[in-house]
Amino acid sequence: MGITTPETSDKAVSSGKINVSAYNQLAERVMTEFPNLKKLTITLRESHSASHNGWSACLCNGKEFFHSRHYDIYSIVDRVGGGDSFAAGLICSLINGMEDAEALEFAVAASCLKHSIPGDYNQVSVAEVERLAGGDASGRVQR
Repeated sequence: MGITTPETSDKAVSSGKINVSAYNQLAERVMTEFPNLKKLTITLRESHSASHNGWSACLCNGKEFFHSRHYDIYSIVDRVGGGDSFAAGLICSLINGMEDAEALEFAVAASCLKHSIPGDYNQVSVAEVERLAGGDASGRVQR
C-alpha cells in the first residue's frame, strides 16, 4: 500500500511523541485510496519504557476524525492482547449502537485495562470499561 507520512514512521513513533494531526492526514489518505472503507482506526502507543506507555487511538469515518482520551499506563503487566481487546471493544460498542466517538472511547478503555492483566485475554467487565471510558480512573474497587 505504501501510504505513510514522516510523522508516522517507526522512528517518529519510537520517540514517545505522537503527532495526532499526522494520523488524521494518514487516515484521510487511506480513506481516499479505499473508497469502500467505512471506518479506519489506528491505535497510538507512546513507548516511554517497557512498563510505561501512553495509549490512545483515532477513528476516521470518512467525514469526521476522532481522537480518544489519552491514558498513561504505568506498570504494564502484559501488552499481549492489547490490540485484540481494542478491536473487540470497538466491534462490541458499534454492534450495540454506540456512535463512533463513544465507541472509540470504549475500545481504548477496554484496551487500557487489558494492559493490567497477564495473558492475551481481557477479563474485565463491560461496567469496568464503561467506568474508565466515562472518566473514572481512580482504580477504586467496586463490588
